[in-house]
Amino acid sequence: MPLRLLASLLFALAACVLPHTPSRAAYPDHIVKIVVPFAPGGGTDVVARTLAQEMQKDLGVTVIIENKPGAGTIIGTQSVAASPPDGYTLLMATFANAVNPSLYRKLPYDAHKDLAPVALVARSFNVVVVNPSSPIKSIGDLIAAAKVDPEKLSYGTYGTGTSAHLAGELFKHLAGVNLTTVPYKGAAPGITDLLGGQIQVMFTTVASCASLVEAGQLRAIAVTSAERSASFPKLPTVSEAGVPGYAAESWYGLYAPANTPPEIIDRLNKSAAMAVQAEAFKKLSVNEGLVMVAQPPAELDRYFAGEEARWRKVIEDAGIKAE
Repeated sequence: MPLRLLASLLFALAACVLPHTPSRAAYPDHIVKIVVPFAPGGGTDVVARTLAQEMQKDLGVTVIIENKPGAGTIIGTQSVAASPPDGYTLLMATFANAVNPSLYRKLPYDAHKDLAPVALVARSFNVVVVNPSSPIKSIGDLIAAAKVDPEKLSYGTYGTGTSAHLAGELFKHLAGVNLTTVPYKGAAPGITDLLGGQIQVMFTTVASCASLVEAGQLRAIAVTSAERSASFPKLPTVSEAGVPGYAAESWYGLYAPANTPPEIIDRLNKSAAMAVQAEAFKKLSVNEGLVMVAQPPAELDRYFAGEEARWRKVIEDAGIKAE
């Protein structure tokens, strides 16, 4: 048998015997899911859906939202922490994820070990609002009124450990005043009572109060962010209005399960950074009071750790426990 023919036969035989190892498909090649640990229709849901719509244009696959509300974001977060680390199941995390370790004695996951940061998408803030007929026209007025009659003033919240609640607790701590906490099941009933004079102040979201402030039905006296907001450029921050060092933010961060390959994390981060430049997010920045950032994973990790530590002290000092 000619040598060349023998070599060809041996090569063909080897190809049949040796196992075939398929090459890994390029990411992504099918639907990507973002889990929102809240019910549909809220601020987190709106941000996540806008992000999904824009990211799918860049990723070239459908990006869907799955709402998994319950237990103060724990149910949705746990579902992502337990998912395969392949980049196809993501979490839209919020302020609640940073405060839950301080509110609950035990969580079914460890945010630092079981989740991988992808991108700090956006930061937001609350607005300090009062009834327009109230004599309180500034943070200075609020502090003075609280010191004159500590039992008279109350502020509305919409859940233990929410940004509205902890923003008020931080204010009480740093301003050295007392305000009675009145819990509600949402921003709307709290604002209804604020309009009716049953409570005196709220630290509420931009989305829940902006139209009422514009219509003169509520008076905004400050923003809770560290810097002034483009949405309310004339409003001072609480810090510059008389409570130095005060800052209370809401935020939105994208996470994947731990051990997701770095190249997939990098691909998702770049996609999120591109998404927040879209026109849809420019509208959200006004309507929701968002500051779009889309910072890298390491920055989200640093920011989360800082928020977790800062709010732990507030929660411990106030003796707050999850309901």
